[in-house]
Amino acid sequence: MARKTVFTCMSVSVLRRSPKDSIPWLLAGLLFLNLQSCGKVPDFMPLRTTASSPFAKELAVIVNEADPLSVEIARYYQQARGIPAQNMIVVSFNPQQRSLSPEDFKALKAAVDAKTPEIVQGFALTWAEPYQVGCMSITAALTFGYDQRFCAKGCELTQPSPYFNQDSTKPYTDFRMRPTMAIAATNFEQAKALIDRGIAADGTNPKGTAYLLSTSDKTRNRRAPGYQFVTQQIAPLFNSVVIKSDALENKRNVMFYFTGVIQVKKLETNQFRPGAIADHLTSFGGALTNSSQMSSLRWLEAGATGSYGTVVEPCNFPQKFPFPAIAMHYYLQGNTLLQAYWKSVAQPGQGIFIGEPLARPFGK
Repeated sequence: MARKTVFTCMSVSVLRRSPKDSIPWLLAGLLFLNLQSCGKVPDFMPLRTTASSPFAKELAVIVNEADPLSVEIARYYQQARGIPAQNMIVVSFNPQQRSLSPEDFKALKAAVDAKTPEIVQGFALTWAEPYQVGCMSITAALTFGYDQRFCAKGCELTQPSPYFNQDSTKPYTDFRMRPTMAIAATNFEQAKALIDRGIAADGTNPKGTAYLLSTSDKTRNRRAPGYQFVTQQIAPLFNSVVIKSDALENKRNVMFYFTGVIQVKKLETNQFRPGAIADHLTSFGGALTNSSQMSSLRWLEAGATGSYGTVVEPCNFPQKFPFPAIAMHYYLQGNTLLQAYWKSVAQPGQGIFIGEPLARPFGK
């Protein structure tokens, strides 16, 4: 019997800024809580905080009131980041499902969009499940709407993202899309640690090292040829090394870690700097809670602040995964994690972005 999804009490918002020039050398909801007709609604009250991001007003947080963990994460994130109360979008649906049907999702999307003011430029989700909508990831579906052009039947390319390699920090204003990232965790302690790392990273201009691993897995080592862009353009600005190995071991200063394997071994031996980005090119890293390979959640649990993985078979097209040079470039320019990571994926329809969206280690 099909599950029915019920939505209640929504709110949303949006922002504005003029776009900037793209970088030629790189590959190329605010909400008003409607408390009428709602039962007990989570209390999201304004709070003064020293950790408020200049982009906090432009981020709307979507919380599932039927999921106690989602509510707990959302409340802590709002208070820790100073998210305005009117930016908290409350929805309600059965949380015990890994994938939403396109029909149920369209009802959710329509309700959220109808209440999203023009100031909101992006969304944050406060759950690890569901991570999929039909043939799309949930972060892509909320960004673009459910659209099968972002899906693939077999090994084929998909609809590109208009935000790929763009200098704009106003994706909704400039491209009519709101990039989405999930503050994904399976317990509150992990979510809190993730949020705290993002906050601790802000404005620290960390030194660290970018590790780019060229592995023996020929099927998944598809990004290795692109490491030349890092060594040519990024290495003079940030310490970057290319290592021929299937695993990184006993490093204490990991700021970026990109690889291509099914399982990342010796992950627990390394230490990540607050704000670190790390991911592995493989088919099902984005199947967060039941992956047959290594879930991208393992990166966050190991200490990274942002990661990415695909939820359905993408084949090994590098366009469907982050380009390290592009992600690093925009992050080092002071973009938030949400902005920089989204700009680095040419075809993100099948991939889920996870992490602390407002982390901005290189922002002034």
